[in-house]
Amino acid sequence: MRKIIAIFGFGLLGALVSPAYSAEVAVLDWRQALLSSDAAQRSMEQLESRLSSQQQEAQSLGQELQSMQQRMQQGDSFSDAERQSMVQEFQQKGSRFEQLRQEIMEEQMRSEQAFLQEAEPKLEQAVEQVIERHGIQVLVEPQGVLHSDVDLPNLTGEVIDILNSLN
Repeated sequence: MRKIIAIFGFGLLGALVSPAYSAEVAVLDWRQALLSSDAAQRSMEQLESRLSSQQQEAQSLGQELQSMQQRMQQGDSFSDAERQSMVQEFQQKGSRFEQLRQEIMEEQMRSEQAFLQEAEPKLEQAVEQVIERHGIQVLVEPQGVLHSDVDLPNLTGEVIDILNSLN
């Protein structure tokens, strides 16, 4: 009796699962959707504005360091005191350059994390709207599709539009 119930159960399960093979499948590049949204563009502009003076200082220091390194490599006409002074200045500027580079990277990471925390619920909402609108049963990333005999609908643009309307 148990075997019959088990077979019947598997048969019923098979009947329920078989519609999944004919499921509506679509593609979504959620990273592109987030990064192409108006909110992401504003966030990047704000970050660039906050970091512009540090980036300019780092760029200027980088050019100075490169120039100093070339002078030290080319010129044997420096006295030991001059060379020692240049090496010390080079080390100080190099240290400041690394400090600036680290500060910029940390601020970029903080800004990205804050944006993602704010954007994630909106992305989920936009994806749900698109899934419901198109009756999507399977949603995959473009990188996750190994083969398809048909062109799968790409919903990325539609998700971007919805994200922009949510801001």
